[in-house]
Amino acid sequence: MKVKEIMNKVIVAEDSISIGEAARIMSEKGIGSLVLINKKSISGIVTERDVLKAAAQRMLGSSVKSIMAKKVYTISKDDSLDEAASIMKAKKIKRLPVIDDGKLLGIITATDLIANSDELNEEFLLD
Repeated sequence: MKVKEIMNKVIVAEDSISIGEAARIMSEKGIGSLVLINKKSISGIVTERDVLKAAAQRMLGSSVKSIMAKKVYTISKDDSLDEAASIMKAKKIKRLPVIDDGKLLGIITATDLIANSDELNEEFLLD
């Protein structure tokens, strides 16, 4: 099964927004992460965990740039679920933006992989 078959719609925001604004967007959309862009390119990703840490430190008015993960791993829409799982495992991440020819198309999460675990190769599951 290909990534494009289970990817979700991705919500993006400019990386210049505040942490509080990122929290508001994630809350309104019912999502656990927000892909951040700068000039139409992915510049980072922020998760609900990042926002929670910032709230505990009373940083909600700060720029989201101060807490976003700047190294964002991506996957092609035509890659397999096994490849997505391998990247997530190796990089210890739970979300992968999906791209095609440099264009952001969606996002795939660890939850998506679990929901489709019957499609993963047996060799990966035993690893």
